[in-house]
Amino acid sequence: MTVTPPARTSRPAAAPRPRIPAAVAAGALPALSFPQPALWWLTYGALVPWILLVRSAPSARRAALEGWLGGAGFLLAVHHWLLPSLHIFILVLAALLGLLWVPWGLLVHRLLGGDPGPGRTAVALLVVPAGWLLAELVRSWEYLGGPWGLLGASQWQVPAALRLASLGGVWLVGLLLVAVNTALAALVSAPRARRAAGAGLLVCAAVTAGAWWWAPVPRAAGTVRVAVVQPGVMPGGDRGLRRFDREEALTRGLAGRRVDLVVWGESSVGTDLGRDAAVRGRLAALSRAVGADLLVNVDARRSDRPGIFKSSVLVGPDGPTGDRYDKMRLVPFGEYVPARSLLGWATSVGKAAGEDRGRGERQVVMRPRSGSGSGSGSGHGGGPRVGPLICFESAFPDMSRHLARSGAQLIVAQSSTSTFQHSWAPEQHASLAALRAAETWRPVVHATLTGVSAAADARGRTIGRWAGTGASAAVVYDVPLAEGTSPYARLGDWALYGALATLLLYVLLTLRRPVPPAR
Repeated sequence: MTVTPPARTSRPAAAPRPRIPAAVAAGALPALSFPQPALWWLTYGALVPWILLVRSAPSARRAALEGWLGGAGFLLAVHHWLLPSLHIFILVLAALLGLLWVPWGLLVHRLLGGDPGPGRTAVALLVVPAGWLLAELVRSWEYLGGPWGLLGASQWQVPAALRLASLGGVWLVGLLLVAVNTALAALVSAPRARRAAGAGLLVCAAVTAGAWWWAPVPRAAGTVRVAVVQPGVMPGGDRGLRRFDREEALTRGLAGRRVDLVVWGESSVGTDLGRDAAVRGRLAALSRAVGADLLVNVDARRSDRPGIFKSSVLVGPDGPTGDRYDKMRLVPFGEYVPARSLLGWATSVGKAAGEDRGRGERQVVMRPRSGSGSGSGSGHGGGPRVGPLICFESAFPDMSRHLARSGAQLIVAQSSTSTFQHSWAPEQHASLAALRAAETWRPVVHATLTGVSAAADARGRTIGRWAGTGASAAVVYDVPLAEGTSPYARLGDWALYGALATLLLYVLLTLRRPVPPAR
């Protein structure tokens, strides 16, 4: 008797589980390009594993999933230092914001999936970077967390990238970085399109070289001496009082050093100067002793307006000069809770703000009225015209650009990272000074209460040495001023608008004549 073996049934597709952690890990890889690791060179290939994974997805639905998971992994890695404050809520935020990379995943799969030819690869070199920029743009909205960890910001210490930033801001740098990664991924995975991928790499190199050789540079306009007072972490009780005493002592030590401006960090004064005459008098006495105005930062309930405000206040020999800037863009959950009626429960699982801070209404350019230093670039014998930013406002390109266009000669960012002192946050925050300086052709001084203080000249080059997280000192920087208006300050976000126009054109052409699906 002949026994007929049972017919073989087709095996079910392999479970996709290994691809899920791979997508999260691939998305997290670019975070190593930022300080502290500062592996800036990694950025030029860090997206390749993620792109290769998404392009090989068996379906568009799976590609969208892996774009989402990679985006969540990237945001978790870049913002991991928020975990002690937000706890499990950071996972919810990363999952929600990671959805912004779903369209990017679909674009990668559609244009690079299968065996793309030269034409489809050439389109990918334009559209895939534009799709990435769209995700960065949306998540840069202040109510979604702001532009912390933009890919282009990882190149803050690369002179050629800083020159590109002076032309098109951090957006242009990010576009070229994603284009390079896209070309490398095509070079590895698309045999029929290697010439197109190679040509794309050459174009990126040519654009960078052209910017390096022919982009305009700022003109020197004298030097100003700026002192940064960083008291450092104050353990134990009565930290506010002891911190003020330490700041006062460090500032008095600047007498005779011929400084033009003294800058204290964020939340350096914990009482309203309109109400506290004693503190007001102590600050005025410090200004007289040093021979320069003080730019302090008040974090207190106002006497003239309801609510708590964080404010940059200029204090001269006779007290506050009247120049005041109230912080406009607040840190979500750290300084206010979005939709508090719905998300107020976040205060019970983390260190979210128990009371929303007040918001300022406009940016301010201040004119210090004193200054005993060289002041050779200030124009009127005092300090330079100063444009203050507070905390993570230095991450917003449009704010520093607006200050430059409004006449600021020096941009000062006042910050504090006491909650995140032993994380990657202080170094990453300080690195933004170089990027904002290169974009605007205005030197930037990053002054911290705790964290890392730094300064950068108008080309984004670091001045002197950073004052690290363990420093408790007054550091003096001889800051070169500059004249002229950078192309980015003059033209604005043209690279971003160009990317959005490219995406719109691609969508319209696709709707009119769909691109064949990946084979």
